[in-house]
Amino acid sequence: MKKVAIYAQSYSLNAEKEVKTLIKCLEKHNIVIFIEEEYYNLLTSHEVLSKKYPVFSHFNDLSDSFDMLFTVGGDGTILRAVTYIRNLNIPILGINTGRLGFLATIQKKEIKEAIASIMEGKFSLQERSLLQIQTNPGTETFSELNFALNEVTIARRNTTSMIGIKTYLDEEYLTNYWADGLIISTPTGSTGYSLSCGGPVILPDSTSLVITPIAPHNLNARPIIIPEKTNIQLEVSAREKDFLISLDSRIATVPQETIVQIQKAPFTVKTILLENQSYLKTLRQKLLWGEDTRNK
Repeated sequence: MKKVAIYAQSYSLNAEKEVKTLIKCLEKHNIVIFIEEEYYNLLTSHEVLSKKYPVFSHFNDLSDSFDMLFTVGGDGTILRAVTYIRNLNIPILGINTGRLGFLATIQKKEIKEAIASIMEGKFSLQERSLLQIQTNPGTETFSELNFALNEVTIARRNTTSMIGIKTYLDEEYLTNYWADGLIISTPTGSTGYSLSCGGPVILPDSTSLVITPIAPHNLNARPIIIPEKTNIQLEVSAREKDFLISLDSRIATVPQETIVQIQKAPFTVKTILLENQSYLKTLRQKLLWGEDTRNK
């Protein structure tokens, strides 16, 4: 490992110690460090950094010459970081200073140990599928960043009325969901919004997607798991003249007549799994599956 990038969405006093520890550990191994520009400015203004570092502010500032990107924050920080690395195959390792942390798996006290494991090659790469969308008519908000690591969500806007979402899979009609919205989730996103709406947990290396209705009025409407190669088409009808589309945390308002096409993105994102970590272990810890007196 010779060159890395560091990204965070905001400065937090609670994470100041961790940032210093991360930088110190990396410099101990003579690793070149680039810091996202806005975050760099925040660190500088709070006098966290002892010297100057090169910065990046856009996808075009990065390249496949970077060995890794570290995020400081929660899972939302990793979702935002994906917009910087896109198809560059730069692995991500998240240091969790947020709340739950399904993706950001390194805890504050584990930073030194994590860097040591990486330098010794004691890790593996986990490939995670993404979704990409195309709208007709086109949506300027998603003209460049038209992909999502967690999910694509269709939702009602400015109304308490349900919307109808006609759903086609590989051009074959599935159903018209009458609901507050519809979530199309990757395996990575299955533990997010989809899970809170009753969707299943899907392991990251599964080649599947899940369609989960949000508060459906069809009492028999249930989440459905489909192959990741499926082409999905959605057509919305509503009392309002427009509706919402969100890709992870990025949201756009589009006219009701907009047709949404969703399919697997042509690239993946790589996350780092240390030797002592596993997805099942993370599930037990984060969802408290072991919190049963019979398991003591």
